[in-house]
Amino acid sequence: MALLSQDSDENAKPGRPRMTDAQYMASRSVLWSGVSALFTDGRGRVLLEDVDYRRACLLPGGAIDAGEAPSLAVAREIREELGLIRRFSRTLAVDWVFPGTPGYPQGFPGEVIYVFDGGALSEDDITRIRLPEREVTGIRCVEPALLPHHMPPGNARRALAALRARINGTGTAILEDGRPLAPTCLDDLEVLRTPRKPQLWPWHAGPVPAELPIRQSWGWLFSEDGRVLVLVGQDTGSACLPGGTVEPADHGDPARTLRREAWEEARMRIGNALYLGYLHDDTTDRHCARARYAAVITDWEPPSLDEATGQTYTRLLATPEQAAQLFDWGSEAAPQLAAVHAAREKLGMPAPARQPLTELPSHRPTRGSAVR
Repeated sequence: MALLSQDSDENAKPGRPRMTDAQYMASRSVLWSGVSALFTDGRGRVLLEDVDYRRACLLPGGAIDAGEAPSLAVAREIREELGLIRRFSRTLAVDWVFPGTPGYPQGFPGEVIYVFDGGALSEDDITRIRLPEREVTGIRCVEPALLPHHMPPGNARRALAALRARINGTGTAILEDGRPLAPTCLDDLEVLRTPRKPQLWPWHAGPVPAELPIRQSWGWLFSEDGRVLVLVGQDTGSACLPGGTVEPADHGDPARTLRREAWEEARMRIGNALYLGYLHDDTTDRHCARARYAAVITDWEPPSLDEATGQTYTRLLATPEQAAQLFDWGSEAAPQLAAVHAAREKLGMPAPARQPLTELPSHRPTRGSAVR
C-alpha cells in the first residue's frame, strides 16, 4: 500500500520509497459517481423517466456533484426531476459500470452508481409529480419484466437486481455491470423476468355466493417458522401460490382441490385448510370466484415435474409481504394479507422474521430442527 508523506518514519517500510501527497493523489483511479432511485407504484411497476437526450428510459437520478454525499445527491435529483421532496436512507444496490461501456462518451473512466430505495408511490404521490422544463419529458410505470425493452441492458439488470434486493430486504446488493457478486435465489431464478398476470380482482372475506362458481383454489401454506410457500417456475421465473383449477375429481370441494394441487405441484402435504375468502374475477366471460385458504405444511418430498403444467417448480419460503411483492394484485393485496396473518395466528404459527427468500430443503428436517 502506498505511503502518504505525512506518515511518520516509524510507520514507513524500510527500503520502500515514500510517495508524496501529489504522487499518491495522481495514482488513485478517476471515475464517475452517480445516483438513482427505485420507485414503484401500487402494482409493483417501476417508475422510469423519458428524457430528451437519449431514446432509452432511465431511473430517476443523475450525477453526484463534487463534494456531494450520495444521499443528498439523490434527494436533489428527485427534487429537480420529479418535484418530490424525499429523504433517502437506504441503498438497494451499488453498481460498478466498466470503462468503455457502450452508450457512454469516448474515454468514459467507469462509474459507481448508488441505487436508493424510493419506496412505493401512492396515486396522490404520482399526481404531485412536476417535471422540469428540460431533460425529463415524461414518466411511465413499467412491469419489471419489460424493463429490458425500455432501458439499456446494464441499466435494466441494475434495476431488476435492486428490485430483488428490496424484496429480500436484507441489505445492499453489490453489482458489477448490473450483476450481483453474491446472487440470491431470486437472482439465480431470474424472478420477475416474465411479465406478471394482473389479478386486480376485489377481495371478499365472506363465503362465496351460491350463484358464483368457484373456478380456482389457492393456498397460503405455512412452514413452521411462519413463512409461506411460493412456487417459482424454473423455465419462466414466474411465481405462484400453490393451488389450481377445481376439477370433477374434487367433488366441488375447493379445499380438496388445494390438497391435490399442493401434492401435484410441490409434493407437499398439508393439514386442514382454513377458508380465508375469495377474489371475485369479473374479467372473464363468466364471473367466478377464486378461493383462498391457509394451511400448515405437514410433510413434503423432493419436487418433480407437474404433469398438468409441464413445470418443475422451485419451492421458496417468504414472508406473506415478500410473497405479495411477486404478484400484480394492486390495492387488493392489503386486505388479503390481513386475512393471512389472522389465519396464521389462528393456526398457532409464529410471526415470520424478515430474511431473504430461501429454498425449501428437498426433505423435511428431522424432528426438532427448524426449516431454514
